[in-house]
Amino acid sequence: MLRNQTIEKLRDMKLKAMAQMLSEANPSDLELSFEERLGLMVEKEWMAKKNSKIKRLLRNANLGINACIEDVEYSSNRAIDKQSIVELASCSFIEKSLNIITTGKTGSGKTYLICAFGSNACRKGYTVRYYRIPELLLDIQDAKAHNQYSKFMKQIQSVRLLILDDIGLKSYTLEESRDILEIAESRYDRGSMILAGQIAHSQWYELFPDPTIADAIMDRIIHNSYILELDSKVSMREIMAAKKM
Repeated sequence: MLRNQTIEKLRDMKLKAMAQMLSEANPSDLELSFEERLGLMVEKEWMAKKNSKIKRLLRNANLGINACIEDVEYSSNRAIDKQSIVELASCSFIEKSLNIITTGKTGSGKTYLICAFGSNACRKGYTVRYYRIPELLLDIQDAKAHNQYSKFMKQIQSVRLLILDDIGLKSYTLEESRDILEIAESRYDRGSMILAGQIAHSQWYELFPDPTIADAIMDRIIHNSYILELDSKVSMREIMAAKKM
């Protein structure tokens, strides 16, 4: 009777893993001491909650593709520095509120790499949000239309790692430039970003119609960023497709 009450109390406290372990006791565990059994129960509960948190962070991150740092391709056909990727995977850049800029032609693996960084950050407990720049700008316009601009921008500011993909697919309007500046300003020294685009970051100035705004945006991004320039003789989509065959 007391055992059943304890199980119910554990469930009421949302300690489901511990409750399950107590209700479905392994006979071999009975040979352990109280401290050892308690330690196993706490370990199982801790792992369950950690995995649940990671799943929630990954779901909220809305990453463009399912990617993993451990599966990044380091072949002779691809210009990518493994040591740099390993160092950035430690997420120390997030602790320092630094950025990563990744550039390369279509098929060089930019989106996979930045999503792998995002997934890795989630697994380390950081909040992450992924956007394609065209979709982000549409969401901002929608937020303005519904008088939710401030709320939307605060949501963006609150994540530890903001990933912006497909920069430079087109030039930006003056209003879009101001919105991008607001994001860059709000995150400077307070949060990290990963930015990816096909054109070299030195050409990003030309995307903005007002030179003053362009300077302000780049000044808040470039000087505290790691630069990763990717190149691949073979499309990474072709390589990944071949692996699935």
